[in-house]
Amino acid sequence: MVDFSPVNTERLTLMRPTCEDLDEVHQLYADPGVWEHFPSLRHIDRAQTAEHLRREQHSWDEVGLGSWIARTPAPDGPGELVGVGGCNLRSGIAWNLGYRLARHAWGHGYAQEIIAAAQVAAAQVHPDLPVTAYLLEHNVGSKRAAERAGLHLVWRGVDVGNPDPSAVRLVYADRTLDDALLDVLVQRE
Repeated sequence: MVDFSPVNTERLTLMRPTCEDLDEVHQLYADPGVWEHFPSLRHIDRAQTAEHLRREQHSWDEVGLGSWIARTPAPDGPGELVGVGGCNLRSGIAWNLGYRLARHAWGHGYAQEIIAAAQVAAAQVHPDLPVTAYLLEHNVGSKRAAERAGLHLVWRGVDVGNPDPSAVRLVYADRTLDDALLDVLVQRE
């Protein structure tokens, strides 16, 4: 198995999350500004963030890939937290690209660096699985990031489980997805 931690991009160091990341990741996930498009997912307490990190660590242990902690490189210790992002296995049938960046990191192309590294890693871990991105229709920045990454829109519909009944979910993918796979991914009945 290839070790995908650390991965160095042009401007970032991507590391597997550890318990030591809890305070900074909680600060990121508690920031209402980074949850503008899905405010109900904002972390209210550290226990939510600790559980999130536990799930990420489990993904790394079980699959060999998950979301990274993205930092700027520093010669004498951890650099500044830029955000969290990478690929996670969804329902065992597809990779899900995702990222959450600190507000100070928006607009610098960091998401594209994380996405590109995640696509390379996913292709090495399970090349047979599609790479997807799930986003809400009103999140224009995420739509642009998915399209820049070479993904194309494969599904649009109701966002099952979203407390906003008017929310529309978009699914982007690196290939055509059959209806059976989409049924599982978007929880269609």
